[in-house]
Amino acid sequence: MTTTSTTRLLVIGGGPGGYVAAIRAGQLGIQTTLVEAQALGGTCLNIGCIPSKALIHAAEHFDAATRQAGGAGHLGIRVDAPRIELDKTMAWKDGIVGKLTGGVGALLKKHGVRVLAGWAQVVDGKTVEVKLQDGGVERVACEHLLLATGSVPAELTALPFGDAVISSTQALALRAVPPRLVVVGAGYIGLELGIAYRKLGAEVTIVEAQDRVLPAYDAELTRPVARSLQKLGVRVLTATRVRGLGADGQGVLATDAAGQDSEIAMDATLVAVGRRPRSDGMGLETLPLQMQGRALKVDDQCRTSMRNVWAIGDLAGEPMLAHRAMAQGEMVAEIIAGKTRRFTPAAIPAVCFTDPEVVSAGLAPDDAKRAGLDIVSAAFPLAANGRSLTLDSADGFVRVVARADNHAIVGWQAVGRGVSELSAVFVHAIEMGERLEDVGATIHAHPTLGEAVQEAALRALGRALHV
Repeated sequence: MTTTSTTRLLVIGGGPGGYVAAIRAGQLGIQTTLVEAQALGGTCLNIGCIPSKALIHAAEHFDAATRQAGGAGHLGIRVDAPRIELDKTMAWKDGIVGKLTGGVGALLKKHGVRVLAGWAQVVDGKTVEVKLQDGGVERVACEHLLLATGSVPAELTALPFGDAVISSTQALALRAVPPRLVVVGAGYIGLELGIAYRKLGAEVTIVEAQDRVLPAYDAELTRPVARSLQKLGVRVLTATRVRGLGADGQGVLATDAAGQDSEIAMDATLVAVGRRPRSDGMGLETLPLQMQGRALKVDDQCRTSMRNVWAIGDLAGEPMLAHRAMAQGEMVAEIIAGKTRRFTPAAIPAVCFTDPEVVSAGLAPDDAKRAGLDIVSAAFPLAANGRSLTLDSADGFVRVVARADNHAIVGWQAVGRGVSELSAVFVHAIEMGERLEDVGATIHAHPTLGEAVQEAALRALGRALHV
């Protein structure tokens, strides 16, 4: 039986972009319906950002205990025979996800958003047919259609998902640590999960087609991560391409830059070569929507080429970051409510939760030079930061990039333990148009990592105090 309904705003996708858009629309008094086929929270909350950080946290604790086993280490802590019960770790991780998804549902209800659990099929720009999980069908007519369907892991033709070849989704649901794990792709997803499973006891080999890990970032920024991988005992094969599985399915065939072939033994292979927009399977191909590759083309208000059809988040292309989707979703809701908004952020921070962590906002030095800017740049080593030393980590730095003429800050980067928490400070400085002098003259609490931010600015001015 098919029922019908109407709504002013129909959101397809309950991930960070979709649910934030729906909540903000509800706050603004816009009649809103949200369609989600799986769990509220989308990839980030259920099978991405949150569960991966939980696994990383557990792995860090287990690794710390393992390193102290058999005798007192340099911290003076003695632990005997630690072991990991991964099923309990995963249950704890699932509990965190459950609390957060439940919270999203409660917020949607609080703001009057109607949630339909089912699969959406777009009929036209004003009509969507929803196949409900309970077996029914509901045809929803809307004034505004917001597409927030996210992305899915990219697959390699040579290594299709199945059996021992897994995506990041399966990697976050394993019930036992694979003795030998091959990770294909040394971007942030591959490194985050590869490092976590190494700390949980797996022998890890990372295969990357480009000549270094985290190739999207500059070499200076990622060098401490490469050193950490070596220290952890992770085997890294750069400038190496995979060709498929071995004859018995127990190894990965690879070829290095010199043309040498090899087979890497494995019990599981994680393919982490990126993600692609989820633009198929819902009828979008029947609409006259302009595309940019697999992504929908949008303007600076997230409007597509069809009137009152909007797209946000991963479906709208790079950068595929949850916080970008959230900001876009909030903006679209406000535009529909009559406010004047445009999506023109001065910077969007990006974080790799590797060991050590990497964070970047705005322009790196080479990016700024390519943009034709005359710049001044300086880095402050975390080896000279007291808080970093108390965290038992001295490898890394905080770097600032500013215009040479007026000292306006155009970029920040950092690598080190705990530097992800500096991302808000970095993007705030850029958005507010701060100069090196502003940061240098601001009192930063001692002892904190934030002092390295101040010292980087002072060093760029030629007057750092602690280096």
